[in-house]
Amino acid sequence: MFKYIAVAALPLLAACTSMAPKPDSTPLVLSAPSGWTFVKIDGKAPKSAKNRLLIEADRISATVGCNNMGGSAKIEADRLVTGPLMSTKMFCEGLMEQEQAVGTLLGASPSYVRTNDRLVLKAGTHSAELKLLP
Repeated sequence: MFKYIAVAALPLLAACTSMAPKPDSTPLVLSAPSGWTFVKIDGKAPKSAKNRLLIEADRISATVGCNNMGGSAKIEADRLVTGPLMSTKMFCEGLMEQEQAVGTLLGASPSYVRTNDRLVLKAGTHSAELKLLP
């Protein structure tokens, strides 16, 4: 009797799993240039509105509002592999912590999830949420 119940339950289980929402993940394509703005850096709002992340072909560049950093970039599975990264080294009052966090994040081959116009990067204790620029 239990065999018949289990067999009868299979279509119901299949229906439940197919109705579950699937994440709307969009691939991150390096061949098409894309500009992003930071929405959060390590869970905090960026301290400068002049922040940017630019991804193009096999290059990446970023700023949180003062120094610029950049280097090579490629996608490997679900990771954004960069480096070596070069950076200018000016002192920027109030921006250094976020600048160091973004440099460490990008240098650590962060995992990424892109959902439509949002991009989340994570590596170690650092994370960033970005929004695609129009």
